[in-house]
Amino acid sequence: MQIYGYARVSTKDQDCSIQESALKKAGAGMVRTEKKSGTDLENRSELKLLLDFIQKGDVLMITRIDRLARSVVDLHDIVARLKDKGASLKVLEQPLDTATSTGKLMLTMLGMIAEFETDLRSERQKEGIARAKEKGIYKGRPAGIEAQPILEALAGGEGASSIAARLNISRSSIYRIKRNSTGKG
Repeated sequence: MQIYGYARVSTKDQDCSIQESALKKAGAGMVRTEKKSGTDLENRSELKLLLDFIQKGDVLMITRIDRLARSVVDLHDIVARLKDKGASLKVLEQPLDTATSTGKLMLTMLGMIAEFETDLRSERQKEGIARAKEKGIYKGRPAGIEAQPILEALAGGEGASSIAARLNISRSSIYRIKRNSTGKG
């Protein structure tokens, strides 16, 4: 039996060290960390690696449910994958046993709370942006692509696909820049 730890934070300026320490102290032999949103299971390569690698009798250990998943659907998918492999989930700060009915209920409730928190945060962010726009102080994030070289390349006859490949950006970015400069797509 192996105990694998999984630590996650949402942004690059956050730190996983407190989670890592707690997981190691609780017996995790290996801890994988990620700086990714918990709302999307698809882009979490470290978690996917653990779920692919974990074997019968192994334990996936996390500090809190919201470090593993921010939606009930993802949470249940992860737990089902562990169960199918004969592995289990251990949550340090919210002791659960997914082998019991009470543990399954608590897992679902904690997953719903994590999803609810994510939804609330998103609603507050949207409200804040709307208020800032009303006041004229919200301009969105600064452009990450310089428009002038793209406009010059387009004027010189270079195609959007060629420019996108050369600059390693999407064609939609090329078309957006063109539309913003001319008012046409």
